[in-house]
Amino acid sequence: MAPIIIIPIIIVAIVGLSGYLVYRFLIYDLYCKRSVNQSLQKYNIEKTPSQIIKEYYENKGEKITPKEIQNLEKNYRQNEPEQFLAMYDAIRDAQKSKE
Repeated sequence: MAPIIIIPIIIVAIVGLSGYLVYRFLIYDLYCKRSVNQSLQKYNIEKTPSQIIKEYYENKGEKITPKEIQNLEKNYRQNEPEQFLAMYDAIRDAQKSKE
């Protein structure tokens, strides 16, 4: 009698957990990436988020590896998407002050 109840519960738990993991690690990141790209297009910014991060840190005088750029891009994309616009403004201001 117990296997009749336990087996469906285990199957539902596995399906639910795998669905959550797919959402959390794949779909959520895709939504965040799409949102950031739409924001950049809205303001007519033709640079990618990774280019913005690279230029921003170069202007600050810091060397950053491509792996660090990827990690920062994912963190900013999911937690602080407005940072891309702030970094772009800083890059633009630095270019204007050089001229």
